[in-house]
Amino acid sequence: MQVQRPPLEAWYMNDSEEDQRLPHHRNPPEYVTLEKLAALGVIHWVLDADNHETDPELSIIRKDRGYNYTDVITVCPEMLPSYEAKIKSFYEEHIHMDEEIRYCLDGSGYFDVRDPEDHWIRIWVRKGDMIVLPAGCYHRFTLDEHNYIMAMRLFVGEPIWTPYNRPQDEHPVRKGYVHQFLQPELLDVDMSISA
Repeated sequence: MQVQRPPLEAWYMNDSEEDQRLPHHRNPPEYVTLEKLAALGVIHWVLDADNHETDPELSIIRKDRGYNYTDVITVCPEMLPSYEAKIKSFYEEHIHMDEEIRYCLDGSGYFDVRDPEDHWIRIWVRKGDMIVLPAGCYHRFTLDEHNYIMAMRLFVGEPIWTPYNRPQDEHPVRKGYVHQFLQPELLDVDMSISA
């Protein structure tokens, strides 16, 4: 059973170089729909984080998608060794060879992804949000102003956490992502930015 709360929020980012943990809304804010995120390959569920160990919906998702590996990471200054270095590496724009699957059990943070015109879209992940970023999708992560997230990491098979920092446009996984999600003739959702 899905938890009732406001849906996932996402918006186009401004170009400010201010603290990466700030929301970075444009003025006026330009929100992005779940439909637009789905057109980029981003998948999202809202689950019961308080009961994640016994949640039948999470079990079904894991079975259907083959997520047989999980662990839990806590990202905050007090809990993550080499915190500053890790936060810096998470915020480097990169791709992975496999999906990046995160389930926010507590706290919050931002995943930033690129749209077809290479603009940043900021996705605010909060307690209960489970998000899948497809393999080959340029992205980055940062905490928000609360400086805390506890997230379940899910994976198919043995986990491989290797990031491939941009530029990776010639990498076969990136090319596959572009072909599947970013070809203008394949997009059936208006990705244009409203004025």
